[in-house]
Amino acid sequence: MLLNTILKTDSSLEEHLIDVRRNLHQEPELSNEEVITTKKIKNWLNEAGIRVLDLPLKTGVVAEISGQQPGPIIAIRADIDALPIHEETDLPFKSQTPGVMHACGHDFHTAVILGAAYLLKQQESQLKGTVKVIFQPAEETGHGAESIIETGVLEDVEAIFGLHNNPFTELGTFGTKAGITSAGVDRFEINIKGKGAHAARPYEGIDPIIIASEIVSSLQNIVSRQLKYNDEVVISVTHISSGSTWNVIPDTAYLEGTVRTFNEDIRKSIPEKMERIIKGAAYSYGAEAELIWHPGPPSVNNDEQWTEFVKALAEEHGYNIYETEPSAGGEDFASYQQTIKGAFVNIGVSGSYGLHHPKFTLDESAILPSAKYFADLAEKAIEQLTNKK
Repeated sequence: MLLNTILKTDSSLEEHLIDVRRNLHQEPELSNEEVITTKKIKNWLNEAGIRVLDLPLKTGVVAEISGQQPGPIIAIRADIDALPIHEETDLPFKSQTPGVMHACGHDFHTAVILGAAYLLKQQESQLKGTVKVIFQPAEETGHGAESIIETGVLEDVEAIFGLHNNPFTELGTFGTKAGITSAGVDRFEINIKGKGAHAARPYEGIDPIIIASEIVSSLQNIVSRQLKYNDEVVISVTHISSGSTWNVIPDTAYLEGTVRTFNEDIRKSIPEKMERIIKGAAYSYGAEAELIWHPGPPSVNNDEQWTEFVKALAEEHGYNIYETEPSAGGEDFASYQQTIKGAFVNIGVSGSYGLHHPKFTLDESAILPSAKYFADLAEKAIEQLTNKK
């Protein structure tokens, strides 16, 4: 069995997990297209004798490792999708798929959690409960966690844990904090319908570009004039499209962007505030406009007790602990935390470039210690839940 071979020594396990990471890195797949990645993960799990659950998933995998006696059920999670970025590194295992790259380190996350699964399988008979191991698709869309949740496979899970690599912190560092650690992420679209005209006779039309410009400027008043200074909201218009030539006022304009918030009540209030501005600007010029709102994941919100638990265990593993600052970036691990308590952590990987950069790299020697940590975390979390009952 593969497991007996790769777990013979630390070096053999590390070598295998690095091979896993590089294999995935060479053949990245975009969100909801991780068909080959899913097949690879299932093969690695099957070869190690780890049970893969039969779930109605297009992509993604959930495996299960259970002790001989029934007990608490916990989950550990990795994400598996890549980004639409063309890799610009000189790595010998760089992406072989033009325009697609593991620029966020999900290949690292997958290798870590797969390694934890191997270690847990090795001591399966000693487990006092069950570990569900999630390899989740489509994190980058903000909705991949939903596909796992909708299967119902997590309804009996009592605690859940996940990780992200941090290229800006050194190898051996471990970051987390109780409470909010990331922003709620929402996307919006705005369609404006004016009236086209010759650019020399603008009075014969209704210029959607003027309206779009006014909307872009006015949306910032929500942050500066309708919310308190410490409400921490970001509204960014990131895409404007209108017109096709230099001497014609177009009929329509299109805007797209994102809203980032850290407070759920404020998050719920933003669409209404935006709607008033958008409709008002359009009405004042005799145009029409609509707001299309695409809700994304809420904020990651770490349970206080589990946060202290993961930090204490990380210290035992020799990590240098630091408290993370809340990030305006999104993370759909938050969707699991809507019904399951748990904690999300950052592992230092001493990278040369930041996340989502075409030259993103990481130190692969972080893989084995992280795998050992997550295997121990799963086992100790089960013991913690057992002792509480």
